[in-house]
Amino acid sequence: MASAVAGVDDFTVTVKMKEKVAAVLPLQDHLLPLSNLDLLLPPLDVGLFFCYKKPSSTSTTEKSSFPFVASTLKKSLAQALVSYYAFSSEFITSSLGEPELFCNNRGVDFYEAYADIELQHLHLYNPDATVEGKLIPKKKEGVFCVQATEFKCGGVVVACSFDHRVADAYSMNMFLVSWAEMAQSKPISTPPSFRRSLLNPRRPGSYDVSIDDMYVPLSSLPPPKNEEQTADDDKIISRIYYVTAQDINELQSLASSGASKRTKLESLSACIWQIVAKSERDSTRRCKMGIVVDGRTRLSDEDGPNHFMSNYFGNVLSIPYGEERVEELATRPLSWVAEVVHEALSKGASKEHFLGLIDWVEARRPQPAVAKIYCRGREDEAAFVVSSGQRFPVKRVDFGWGKPVFGSYHFPWGGYAGYVMPMPSASREGDWVVYMHLFKGQLDLLEAEEGHIFHPLTPEYLNLAATVAATTSNVSYTRNEIPSCSHPYTTASATSANVEGGGKVKSFSLV
Repeated sequence: MASAVAGVDDFTVTVKMKEKVAAVLPLQDHLLPLSNLDLLLPPLDVGLFFCYKKPSSTSTTEKSSFPFVASTLKKSLAQALVSYYAFSSEFITSSLGEPELFCNNRGVDFYEAYADIELQHLHLYNPDATVEGKLIPKKKEGVFCVQATEFKCGGVVVACSFDHRVADAYSMNMFLVSWAEMAQSKPISTPPSFRRSLLNPRRPGSYDVSIDDMYVPLSSLPPPKNEEQTADDDKIISRIYYVTAQDINELQSLASSGASKRTKLESLSACIWQIVAKSERDSTRRCKMGIVVDGRTRLSDEDGPNHFMSNYFGNVLSIPYGEERVEELATRPLSWVAEVVHEALSKGASKEHFLGLIDWVEARRPQPAVAKIYCRGREDEAAFVVSSGQRFPVKRVDFGWGKPVFGSYHFPWGGYAGYVMPMPSASREGDWVVYMHLFKGQLDLLEAEEGHIFHPLTPEYLNLAATVAATTSNVSYTRNEIPSCSHPYTTASATSANVEGGGKVKSFSLV
């Protein structure tokens, strides 16, 4: 029998069917240019996935079957693509040599697959082995693809992959909720806006010189080196952790000082930055941390033309970053590091910054540019980016057979810069799931020094195994006394809510 603690890495996923799902209504072919902020994104694919237990036995046999699940997904996807037609498009190159979307309703590749394990044994702590290349489909054409995978137990994983140049996570979240609304025969609550004029450059343009520190034209970068990772510590890997609301609050308390109360995201970012700095062998080097900022609220104008920014579909992101000496980050109090995080975040938190960034890109077109923090080689200073997944609508992606028991983004973007995304838990309000893509040595140190906060995500979290209920129903432990076969989210006080998949989830912000 599979271990309920370690989970299963070695299993087979077989694709049973592939078809193309296009918008249910005919759409006129047209070109949709990318905005200046879209043009700052390289061609990267972003993955995400949702885990669902088998539909309730109260449903009819037909409605609890995988063919019904797949049919529902495809039918509602075809309906959602009428409004979200950018996802049914493909990239072409403009006369200036820039990418743009040809909205021709080419459709979305949809895969139906089967996994030869039970969902309760899925080892989510190691998504490189269990999610990458198995549950999240590789996008070969178009800008978006979907895979629905049936498990032996009847559980289902719905996973997607999309081109980051088309959408940021805020836009993807809008689409996911709309797709689920279509599946339940509800009207779309947030119709998308593709008004690129909302992000037009100013005439004449202007920008602060600080943007030159954040972004760089690709032509100014040295040619990439043929670097090979050899040592285990020198490999970038993905891991998923669970952080309780209590630990998040304690981190926030440590990161705040006096009247300066730091946000939960700033506090978590400071903690991880300190660990990444400590993992560096040379204390005289410097270490960078970037935070993704969503510009929609900054650019919104309640009574003006930009009041439509709340449903704008595309990229409205900037990545300001902080940089400090390793020795300072490793030895100073967490509150000092959190202050540096706050200062870095403030660099990209204004309307003028985003307007200036749009003008900065315009002044360099058609020359492509990219965020400078992405451009890290193996021998350069340590660097990583934190993207707030706090609006990830995991509880709202219900296609009619129940809410997900788990959901996460998966973004092993390549290169040598790390990536971190905290998201709300699907089962307990206030708790977080944290996806990390960092060097193995950095994650080893994180688990060694902060393992009481960052708990490796084990299959018990899915609340599907009968053994979990048996283990937790008659035994009482405090958070720090839980034996190795259990986890901080299986305390006696939370057993009923967890095993039954109850509880509420706070609404957070995802960029």
